Amino acid sequence: MLEGDEEAKILAGGHSLIPLLKLRLVQPSQLVDIARLPGLSYVREDNGAIAVGAMTTHFDVERSGLLMDALPLLPLTAATIGDVQVRNRGTIGGSLAHADPAADLGAAALALGAEFVAEGPAGRRAIPAQAFFVDVLTTALEPAEVVVEIRFPKPAGRVGADYLKFNHRAIDWAIVGIASWLVFDGDVVSDAAVGLTALGSTPLRATGVEQLLRGQKWSRDLAQAAAQRASDGLDPLSDRHGSAAYRLHLARVLTERSLIAAAARAGQQ
Repeated sequence: MLEGDEEAKILAGGHSLIPLLKLRLVQPSQLVDIARLPGLSYVREDNGAIAVGAMTTHFDVERSGLLMDALPLLPLTAATIGDVQVRNRGTIGGSLAHADPAADLGAAALALGAEFVAEGPAGRRAIPAQAFFVDVLTTALEPAEVVVEIRFPKPAGRVGADYLKFNHRAIDWAIVGIASWLVFDGDVVSDAAVGLTALGSTPLRATGVEQLLRGQKWSRDLAQAAAQRASDGLDPLSDRHGSAAYRLHLARVLTERSLIAAAARAGQQ
């Protein structure tokens, strides 16, 4: 960011920022285009983690063999974003730093225990995902900081993942989205994480669902019971796309479907 100009905005792929500019919801003093900065687009293993450069496009995330093998939730989520043109220009770092609660990748980042590497005048620092998202379009980044990398712990065990969202058209923002991440030890769910999209002012974790799943033998009945807790403690807004009650209903229905799909991808019926 330009020194002393807190109203300036970073422009990466532009597919999160430009719609807000068109709607006059943000009016930055300056745009700082970082699209040509070298060395910020990659997917690689690094000290037991998977590191993704902030300028990596959604398309590259979607097509990464390393991610599909180790962290399939990320490419599965990226594949649902917008259309082909958007995925070829939009970037993972730009989308996450934009912090739109209806954007898809935030829920996946929370579910996967991501860590954001930010860089500014004071150097680099790491911000855990649960502390990164503060409010609507607001993150823990300082005005002079930019996300340069997102790091994900590499899981051990047999994993299954799914991202399921409900929207009016394929290219639309999610009305509700569910990111499911399951780790199996035999038939037992040894770990579980469920991220929620568009059900609050930030991406959220469905902790009640996760607690009910962990340590239990997998079954569709378990998925159904756990999904009923997806709406616990939520207070979503009502808007022209749906009432709060409708969104809570969708959260429960989609969570059950997403958990079953994630288990099936892990070979667990």
